[in-house]
Amino acid sequence: MNHTGEIAALTVAGLWTVTALLFEVATKRIGVLAVNIIRLFFGFILLSIICKILRGTFFPFDASVFQWTMLSLSGLVGFVLGDWCLLKSFEKSGGRISMLMLASNPAIAAILGYFVLSEMLTSKTALAMLITFAGIGMAVYARNHKSEHPITFKGLMYGLGSAVGQAGGLILSKKGMGHYDAFAATQIRIIAGFFGFLIIMIVSQKTQYVIAQRNDSKTMLILLIGALLGPCLGVGLSLYAVQYANAGIASSIMSIIPILIIIPSVFIFKQKITRLEVIGAFLSTGGVILFFL
Repeated sequence: MNHTGEIAALTVAGLWTVTALLFEVATKRIGVLAVNIIRLFFGFILLSIICKILRGTFFPFDASVFQWTMLSLSGLVGFVLGDWCLLKSFEKSGGRISMLMLASNPAIAAILGYFVLSEMLTSKTALAMLITFAGIGMAVYARNHKSEHPITFKGLMYGLGSAVGQAGGLILSKKGMGHYDAFAATQIRIIAGFFGFLIIMIVSQKTQYVIAQRNDSKTMLILLIGALLGPCLGVGLSLYAVQYANAGIASSIMSIIPILIIIPSVFIFKQKITRLEVIGAFLSTGGVILFFL
């Protein structure tokens, strides 16, 4: 059986794990808004070079109006709405609840995929998704169990919004992309996301602050590498994954990032690992393996 889409999704999870660590460092240095704008700018430049090499053109001029519309909506929903809601969720309810809510992303993707794309799930893939969610939830709960943030209704809604944003972005991408090149499609998504954050920057009057961060050469290098692995290769491969695999399945595999990030977090950030995290890691890994059987 051909598992091209699933393998691409697993590769995305690995790339985004490294990217998450890089962006965590960058965010602590220059802030969330600056990181989002700069990483998308770098991502677009890098994608343009890749598309020139692979497709012979820097810009997706060959995309139809429908593709531009759907993929732009995908960029706004995925990059802007999803990321913004996730940050607000951290602010209102803390890391544990936020990540647990975000872990519902694959289930939402599967539900949206059923209604929007008429994608069906077999009992085996549904079981694999359930096992993967259980492992992720267990590991995230263990990592954040000492959080003192109160659980608020607004925090839960923001957490749900982040999951809907991520899932909705994938579904809109698959709906609008069809057989169009995944990396060119990512260019369109990044353009929309960049202008979305640009509007937020202008409204929040942080233009001068964001521009000033270009002088931080170390952070710019971190963001350049992160943009290559994340918005560029990672997002491009994520669209390739949903082209060749069920959206719910691909989303489930890509959601194992909280598991993959455990080991580098221990060695880089000196965080202690718990027994519950180890159990969650094995459980989640088992769920992913089940997709390939």
